[in-house]
Amino acid sequence: MRMRIDVMSVMRGVDPFEQLWERRTTIQPGPGQPPLELLSLPDLVKAKKTQLDKDWPMIRRLVEANYFANRDAPTAEQLKFWLQEMRTPEILVELCKNHYRLAASLAKARPLLQNAKSGDKQNLENALREEEHAERDLDRAYWTPLRAELERLRLSR
Repeated sequence: MRMRIDVMSVMRGVDPFEQLWERRTTIQPGPGQPPLELLSLPDLVKAKKTQLDKDWPMIRRLVEANYFANRDAPTAEQLKFWLQEMRTPEILVELCKNHYRLAASLAKARPLLQNAKSGDKQNLENALREEEHAERDLDRAYWTPLRAELERLRLSR
């Protein structure tokens, strides 16, 4: 089995390693192979909120896949995760319609849920783009001084 593994010593926006480890997901890649310890899905989604174009479609696919796999009998934790992280306007509108109280309680932390609750897909799409741009800007601001430090170290050799 061929698999790509990202090893990162620093990630923006996620909890310390000890907390990530407590919430990890364990998978069994195949018979006779050792289990793999991975970030939990919510932690992976947080870690993927970068300035890189390739990460945003992945976030959408990961959250959608989790939604479609569990929507018939979701846990309260899954519903909260979907409302906090879903990037698909149609699904967000449906979630807000079916889980109005929970969506209302989360709207302060994620204001675009107000657009989803009202069914306003155009403003919701705009708000999702703005949310993504804001996260990209945060990531850029986080990495800029670290990149400068790495460049200084490289040049001082």
